[in-house]
Amino acid sequence: MSMKQIEIACKIGRDPQNADVLPIAAKALGVKADKVGDWRIARRSVDARSSEILYRYKIDVCRKDENLEEYHLDEYQDVHNAEPVLVVGAGPAGMFAALKLLMRGFKPIVIERGKDVHGRKYDMAALSREGVVNPDSNYCFGEGGAGTFSDGKLFTRSSKRGDVREVLHQLVAFGADPDILVNAHPHIGSDRLPVVVEKIRECILEHGGEYHFSCRLTDIEKLNDGNIKLYCESLGSSTSASKSITFTAKKVILATGHSARDIYELFARKGWALEAKGLAIGVRAEHPQWLINKIQYHGKWQPFMPVAEYSFVTQIEGRGVFSFCMCPGGILVPSSTAPGELVLNGMSNSARNGKIANSGVVVSVEPSDIPEEYAQYGPLAMMRYQADIEKKMYDYSSSLKAPGQRMMDFCRRIPSKDLPKSTYHPGVLNAPLHELLPEHISWRLKLAFPYVGNKFMHGYYTNEALLTGVESRTSSPVRIPRDPLTFESLSVPGLYPCGEGAGYAGGIVSSALDGIACAAKV
Repeated sequence: MSMKQIEIACKIGRDPQNADVLPIAAKALGVKADKVGDWRIARRSVDARSSEILYRYKIDVCRKDENLEEYHLDEYQDVHNAEPVLVVGAGPAGMFAALKLLMRGFKPIVIERGKDVHGRKYDMAALSREGVVNPDSNYCFGEGGAGTFSDGKLFTRSSKRGDVREVLHQLVAFGADPDILVNAHPHIGSDRLPVVVEKIRECILEHGGEYHFSCRLTDIEKLNDGNIKLYCESLGSSTSASKSITFTAKKVILATGHSARDIYELFARKGWALEAKGLAIGVRAEHPQWLINKIQYHGKWQPFMPVAEYSFVTQIEGRGVFSFCMCPGGILVPSSTAPGELVLNGMSNSARNGKIANSGVVVSVEPSDIPEEYAQYGPLAMMRYQADIEKKMYDYSSSLKAPGQRMMDFCRRIPSKDLPKSTYHPGVLNAPLHELLPEHISWRLKLAFPYVGNKFMHGYYTNEALLTGVESRTSSPVRIPRDPLTFESLSVPGLYPCGEGAGYAGGIVSSALDGIACAAKV
């Protein structure tokens, strides 16, 4: 097949037409224009580098006597009577592992400590409005995982982890906008993701899988017959009491997410293989969206154009400082998973039409960076360090109100006289954020913000920007080592540590790909 990929540019608001494509395609294929066959958009990205704002397109083309190869998903099988595989966690890794198991003829039994997407909404509302943290149902725990209510950014396109098309095409099949197949920075939106997640569950149930919500894993036992037994607590409600429940299977996919500290503690108590892992900690930065639009489009943004995003990474004294989970036109939300801690995250709906942009700006932290006193915690050292920072933030305000400071004041290490408006619903407390953060994080951020403003984004370094803390759940602080060939736990054969919680992914797509990979190994 002589398929080629060509590149063309069009003004934003105008899609490529035959007149744009055929001459370039003919030259690439070595044929006359009337011999060019099918063509399709493979990728679309915004180019704001020149005086004219354009969409850059990569387009697959072929000759008239050929057809473009279509991507097809494997069919889901009826698994009502098939061999069961336990999947602990209903985030991206768990969901896509379950879907892959359906394709391979295994029965996924999904065990999730949180509630379904509808039940989660009530707990998140109580978290934002009343400061009530349900440790089993929040912005991190529950059906769909943390990504369901943090914009649904699908930025991973690397082929190293697996075939990204499998994830994107499944999301489209379950209701996501087909544009995610071609956009350079695809996203679904927190308003649309719950429906997609619910349809995934319906598919799994329809084909014979099971879901058990409000079911928290409490212990794991490797039986003499080779099976693995899971001890769970089926959480009660206002009208029913909690009760113990067990599940047994030959294979278990453990996809509990980066905030399931009780799972790491369980492994540590049993003496199973664990490793401390680097992570990143910092702040959320809020700017007026019009300012980000102006910066990124060099003053040429128009309402019909996509709202601007940004991304940067730099090195400050041997550690990376980078933007994380940037949410155009979004809001800040409390992502605490236990009482007495304060954690922030960002989200935005599909339209991204809010007035304020937010992004994490974080500093890489390695085990060698933290105080020696944490060595006593062994592989849980980074987790304890992370938790202590979150507790310090909470203790300062004695609530879920976030310590906040204007950006330039933070860098100058002076108090802010007042604070700009924030989207964070529990509220922001004027605070010396530069003192509340560990010094090795604070001073790197102090150097990074003006550097980014001078080097990459003129106007970014401003006192109109509000910094709030803390952004600390960027990735898992612990890795559960697994065999590089079988993906099984080094300590528990038949148990497959998976996704962000195991330290092998860092986002929706990479987690989903790891879930698919683990299911394939099963």
